[in-house]
Amino acid sequence: MRVFAQGSPRIKAEDPRPGLTMYSEEMERAATTYVEHVMECLEGAKLTTSDPMVFIEQRLDFSEYVPQGFGTADCIVIADKCLSLFDFKYGTGILVDAEKNSQLMLYGLAATLLFDVIYDFDEVQMTIIQPRRDNISTYSISKDELIHWAEETVRPIAKLAFEGKGDFKAGKHCQFCSVKATCRERAEANLALAQYEFREAELLSDEEVADVLDKADDLISWAKDVKEYALSAALSGKEFPGYKLVEGRSNRKYTDEEAVAETVSEAGYEPYEKKILGITAMTNLLGRRQFNELIGHLVMKPEGKPTLVPVSDKRPAMTTIFDDFKEESIHD
Repeated sequence: MRVFAQGSPRIKAEDPRPGLTMYSEEMERAATTYVEHVMECLEGAKLTTSDPMVFIEQRLDFSEYVPQGFGTADCIVIADKCLSLFDFKYGTGILVDAEKNSQLMLYGLAATLLFDVIYDFDEVQMTIIQPRRDNISTYSISKDELIHWAEETVRPIAKLAFEGKGDFKAGKHCQFCSVKATCRERAEANLALAQYEFREAELLSDEEVADVLDKADDLISWAKDVKEYALSAALSGKEFPGYKLVEGRSNRKYTDEEAVAETVSEAGYEPYEKKILGITAMTNLLGRRQFNELIGHLVMKPEGKPTLVPVSDKRPAMTTIFDDFKEESIHD
């Protein structure tokens, strides 16, 4: 844990980037977005609190409610009346929402247990920052509500789970489970789509189509997990009835690109192809400000491909030609 407060001395540090083997500019931009959001929160806290506190990589213990439960908060800012907790997520695969997010609420609970006797706050604000998905999601709850949730919901369920009792429940959380590929409960939940007997989509009712849409992503994820498990197990010597391991297809590749370029050049040919830099690479080359000044007017963002999502999705609904027709009919 590292902590600093208003007025803490700033220590000049060497730029670590030249020695980082995993460094990328995209990673730096994502991290900068996270830092800027935290600093914005800190500056706002200073308007009402003379000495807000910041805790980085703070270990949190919620084993009082979940046996052996613990985690690490990326950042916590504590000011008068409010504890703010930040979770930085770099991934792009899954859009994560802070609204009643159980993991984040457990972290908020643990932070409350840790700091409640030291600081005077009655609100816990939890924020997920997922820059590569353009997602910043915040959820606030009172300290009393959070503790009530822990007492009435978390403690009894966690006790049963720790004792190996209770009911299994398949859901999106299964993606983080170590037995997600072989769990029978998850298999049965996904195979429930077989009730439609693989009928043509046109033969399903609107309610049945909606039911399939609700389960489709989980079904695809489950099938992918099963295939990955089976391949891993087969590579370890396990045999599955009707299946065998074979060498997959591969593409040809040069053994020495420099030697190829030199040989082809000597033969009188141009071995390289020229291609304009992509928008991200061009922005990195010019810098955002110069990019906008020089070629900002030459950039456009086409409409995205229509995608069907749950009504809970925060993006506004598209207007289709049928909506326009209905609107005209109403006015007529």
